[in-house]
Parts: sequence; C-alpha cells; structure tokens
Amino acid sequence: MSIQPQYHQDAIQALCLRHPLLNELMALTPVSWFNPERQPTEQALAAVGLTADDVSAASRRLARFASYFCAAFPETRPSHGLLESPVQAIPAMQHTLNTHYRHTLTGKLWIKLDNQLPISGSIKARGGIYEVLQHAEKLALKAGLLKRTDDYATLHSESFKAFFSQYSIAVGSTGNLGLSIGMIGAKLGFKTSVHMSADARQWKKDQLRAHGVTVVEYESDYSVAVAQGRAQAKRDPHCHFVDDENSVQLFLGYAVAGERLKAQLIEQGIKVDRDNPLFVYLPCGVGGGPGGVAFGLKLAFGDALHCVFAEPTHSPCMLLGVYTGLHEQISVQDIGLDNITTADGLAVGRASGFVGRAMSPMLDGFYTLTDNDILTLLGQLNQQEDIQLEPSALAGMAGPWRVIQDQAYLQRVNLTAERLANAHHLVWATGGGMVPEAEMQQYLAQAANIMKG
Repeated sequence: MSIQPQYHQDAIQALCLRHPLLNELMALTPVSWFNPERQPTEQALAAVGLTADDVSAASRRLARFASYFCAAFPETRPSHGLLESPVQAIPAMQHTLNTHYRHTLTGKLWIKLDNQLPISGSIKARGGIYEVLQHAEKLALKAGLLKRTDDYATLHSESFKAFFSQYSIAVGSTGNLGLSIGMIGAKLGFKTSVHMSADARQWKKDQLRAHGVTVVEYESDYSVAVAQGRAQAKRDPHCHFVDDENSVQLFLGYAVAGERLKAQLIEQGIKVDRDNPLFVYLPCGVGGGPGGVAFGLKLAFGDALHCVFAEPTHSPCMLLGVYTGLHEQISVQDIGLDNITTADGLAVGRASGFVGRAMSPMLDGFYTLTDNDILTLLGQLNQQEDIQLEPSALAGMAGPWRVIQDQAYLQRVNLTAERLANAHHLVWATGGGMVPEAEMQQYLAQAANIMKG
C-alpha cells in the first residue's frame, strides 16, 4: 500500500506561485520560515480550544498514578513515580556549533533530556503513557472498581490485569509512540496492538513483542499505519484507538511538561521574561508531541517563549501544512517528496490538522535540515557532551543558529542584541534512551563517516 499524491501537477504549480517557499521544499533545500501570523499569547492560546484547567487536571491524574508507577516500574521509585527528565547546559556543544555554523550564539544553550524519561526513553512517555492511564482510570471508575481517593498502586494487581484484559488498545506509530503505549498497555493488562509503518526500527518491534504486544507491520508510511489502527478499533467496541493525529488526551499529556520545566528553571535560578527570553526547539513528526509541549510552555511562559519546530527535508509535513494553510489536506508526497529519513520518528507525510491549526498562531517558526546534518549533530553531541540520542532527537539542535541568522525575524519580534545575549536556548531531545548499544554504534559510525568527509 502506498500513498498516492492527491494533487495534479498543475495544482502544485499554482500552489508554488502563491507559496514560493514550496520550490525549495521540493528541491530538498534546507529552509527556515518564521511565522508572520504569530499572535500574542492570549489569542494564541484561545485558538487551541483547551485551557490551563485542562492541563492541571492532567497533572493531577498523573499524580494519582504516581504510586502505581512506583509499584509497576521500580525505576520510577527514586522520583516517587514522577515521569520527568533533567535539563542541563551543554557549553561544549555550544562552542562547537559556534565554529560549525560560523556564528556566535550569545545566549546559553541547554538540552531537555527526554531520552532519559522512565519506561520508554522518549517524549512519547509523556502523552502516550498519559492517554492509556486516562483510559484505564475511566474504565475502572465506571466499573466501580476504583475511586479517585484510592491508592492507585492497587492497579498493579492480578485482579485489575484480568479486568483490563477484557479491553484492547490500538495505535499507529513510526516507533516511539507505539513503544510507550505498548509497554504501559501491556503492563496494565490491556490487549495491545501497534500498527507500525515501514520506517519503524526493527529493535522497537522486537521490544514490543517481548512485552506481549501485537505488532502489525506495513510496507507503507505512517499515515497508512494510523488508518489501519483506526479501522481495527472501529470494528471492536472494546478497543480504544490512540489517535496520534487528533487526540486531545495525548496533547494534554505532553502539555504537562510546561509547568514542570518552569519549576526546573526556577530551581536552577533561570529567569524567563521579556528581557530574558526562552527559545525552545522541538523535532516535529505528526505534531502531537511538540504541539502539546508548546501549548504547555506557552501557558507557563507567555510571550517570553519562542517555539520553533524542526523537520527533515524529506518529511516537512507540519511546515507544509501551516505554511500553505492546507494542514492535513496536503502531504509531502503531494509535492513529490518521498518521506524517507534516518530520523524515523519524524517520517510523517501528513501533519495533524488539529495540531497544525492550534500551532499556527503560537509558533515562531519552522526549519528543515538534511539527514547528514542530523547525523553530524548526533556525532558532535556524543563527542562534546557524551550524550547519545537517536537521530530524530537531534533535529532541534540547529535551531538557535537558524534564529540568530534571520535578521528580519529578529527585528519583527524585537529581539535586540541585548535580549539575545540574555536568552536561553533549549533543545528538546526527544528520544534515544532505549536504543540498543549496537544500533547506537551504527549511528555513531555513520556520523563519523559524514564528519570525516
């Protein structure tokens, strides 16, 4: 099964006349596009259709499940059942990239290490695990087996596993979302199916099967895997489909990251305001993870926050959708791209329309980078900071240097040299914690070859 373009060539040519940046996307040229439609915080948040109260409710639900995590996943006990990742400065990487890009970043470079998130080692441990917990809680409350005041550690029991085994969960994934949902779903007792696209790494499929998850493989891309997972769920009234393209629950699970990051920065004595701006760079696939995180960050930091999404040149689906205003109505295949990238977590041809519309007034911009750029950054981060990430997680690393080189954007949002000198640039490292050592060595070898050449 393959994705067929839905636009004729003459329609694409007409689109290129209205949106000239498409010519560069089609030529696989790395681009930066800073959003002229970015709105002040109040208007931007209103466009999402969710509120701070919704995020607070998600945060409280995760707190209720803390004792369950401690019981079911011993690795979460040191954090008392909180699934969170550290933030750290990466000065050696900043120095290296100043030389590499021939521009000096005057602010400070940080990394958010979601590759260290417990259970599944990626950003998907936020939204994916949260949605399964929300569904499990709803079923248990409705059946009268659980009260919100109970100790949720009781969910880690044979009786609850037997109860949840009557129900199933399905999801379509390029890899990490399926890994997160598969692992938490199987642990709770759900019959779990993960529909995986051709881009998914074999080790992720093997890991899921080792946990008792059914993996359904497709020769096509992410959109087909999602469509098949959705179709399975429709046939089974006891099956919950985790809809990566449209799920509000996934989005809210990611959004909790905003208040947590704010607390982490306060703890480190980092001030964020108009004169001390925070830039956050997020790799983007279908959009749910970075979109939810961006929403939570905007609630936490307001106009002092500047969010930028990063995508591979072969899979710029969110930039394509937001830039043209067509959102999920256009795919990268429609403009002749193959959607094949070493950054497998970002190999998505059609963006979430829900997220794209929510992000249009909120994001500062987008940029694309080549697979060689991504692998070079992977090698540099390993050399300079001894941090190992999977390729998808490096996409945000080039962002600060794209920002400081775009004078028109800096002038438009009044980012003076003084403010830039006080800025904090946070690269969201979205995954890699579970990558097998042999696989990581292959990535590092590829990176070394590119850096030599």
